[in-house]
Amino acid sequence: MAVNDSLLLPVADEDGAPFWEYAARGELRVQACAAPACGELRFPPRPCCPHCGSFDSEWRAMSGRGRLWSYVIPYPPLLPAYAEQAPYNAVLVELAEDPHIRLAGNVVASADAPLSSVDPGRLRIGAPVRAVFCPVGPDGFTLVRWLLER
Repeated sequence: MAVNDSLLLPVADEDGAPFWEYAARGELRVQACAAPACGELRFPPRPCCPHCGSFDSEWRAMSGRGRLWSYVIPYPPLLPAYAEQAPYNAVLVELAEDPHIRLAGNVVASADAPLSSVDPGRLRIGAPVRAVFCPVGPDGFTLVRWLLER
């Protein structure tokens, strides 16, 4: 994949850093409350459980499966760095393990395919998808992307 240094990359803060570390290993993990009476998944990651208030947490492996909850095809691309990849999609995927957990990303034809690799006409709300991992940027930062399941 041709890497464009001007693409926007996430900033790994203290709470979210483990998400990106697992993604670099090809694992989709989500933060969960580690309090015995709770165990709720939460995303985005944060220090305190919004359900019970516990500061105990763990990172649970997810199946990497989900479905399209929403999507948009930006016309025109909002940033010049993305213009050559248009038309591309930006999606929200609800995870199979918990439909309240939604991750943003792009549906692509393969992990290292360009953002424009899937015809926008193929996207449908509710379409099943699965996670793939793509190193990008000068430091090999790994993004979670999505493939349409057939």
